[in-house]
Amino acid sequence: MELLEKLEKELNLKELQIKSLLTITQAINDNVAADGLYNMYRSFLSWEMGIDKMALFVIENDEWYCTSAINFNKRTTKTLFPLLLEFNRLHTIKDDDPELLQQFDIIIPVFHKSMPIAYSVIGGIKDKEDLYNKIQFITTITNIIAVAIENKRLFNKQLEQEKFKREIELASEVQTMLIPDTLPKEEKYQLSSIYKPHFNIGGDYLDCIQFDKHKFAFCIADISGKGVAAALLMANFQAMIQSLIYQYRDLETFVFALNQAVYRITQSDKFITFFIAEIDVKKRQMNYINAGHYPPIMLMDGKIVKLKEGSTVIGAFEKLPSIKEGSVKLDGPVTILSFTDGLADLRNEKEEYFEDERIEKFVKENHTLDVDMFNEKLLEEIDTFKGEEAYPDDIAIITCKVQ
Repeated sequence: MELLEKLEKELNLKELQIKSLLTITQAINDNVAADGLYNMYRSFLSWEMGIDKMALFVIENDEWYCTSAINFNKRTTKTLFPLLLEFNRLHTIKDDDPELLQQFDIIIPVFHKSMPIAYSVIGGIKDKEDLYNKIQFITTITNIIAVAIENKRLFNKQLEQEKFKREIELASEVQTMLIPDTLPKEEKYQLSSIYKPHFNIGGDYLDCIQFDKHKFAFCIADISGKGVAAALLMANFQAMIQSLIYQYRDLETFVFALNQAVYRITQSDKFITFFIAEIDVKKRQMNYINAGHYPPIMLMDGKIVKLKEGSTVIGAFEKLPSIKEGSVKLDGPVTILSFTDGLADLRNEKEEYFEDERIEKFVKENHTLDVDMFNEKLLEEIDTFKGEEAYPDDIAIITCKVQ
């Protein structure tokens, strides 16, 4: 009779275990949320396994959290959890284990390859009969729940990575459309550019607008931030330039209006450093405004001039505090090298910067080259200087020569 009762109890336990396993497996197949799985785990241990005390710790965003508990004070997680990290297999708590662990009976670690993904500590098992089988089954359920949660985490991480990758691809596509492939080369002037985006997507911008055979403008800008937001702002910025440059005949009014248009979009959340020069080769006249941009270098009559006149950055203020248009009478052949601060921030393995003196020296030694050869040689100089070091930021360069 006793043997029959024992067999009947074992059979009931097996049926309960199978039913619980099927229920949890079905929940996982139905993509039940993590909170739902934690609740099922707690309910299974409490009601079906007769567990009085439990704490389940799961890693999320490189931090460990107590995600499910029975009669456990979660505020003690920071002091209790570090004690669990030394265990990499099922452990029955002994008298010589740390005092904080004495409130539990067993520790169940769950590993993915060599990395821990969950720890469950169990205490207060009411019915000690067939304890070994109960612990084995609790271990199985713990592993199933922990692996399911980890798979959810990895899947969500993959989705985020795919989303980020697509955002970068979209931003790169936008950027490719906005940066001109070629720049004008006329009898009296030539322009050429270099563009090196950081991680395939950047916030730098350059362009050229031809008004007629003798008059043109070129500009270069550095938009704060990266990714889709910077690419979209760049697209808006280009559209603003193309629209406003034909509405206002003087650069001061143009930049003033440009700042207001950018501010309406960004509300000073982002800003743009900007340089624009308007050149009339027939009148031998250049007017320019530097809005907080790294000063372009102009070589004329053997002398270096830095083009600094202008205003503060675009988009930081609703109205520019002050603005001053620079004016230069062009005397003889002129070379103007404009670039974003990614060039000046470039460093080599000795932690030396690609500083102004180096740039000015390069301009003086190579200004007789045509613009494409000039930029090609400059790119070789950059690559030689940085060696194996990565580009720290986007680099945009526009070289203009007026004969």
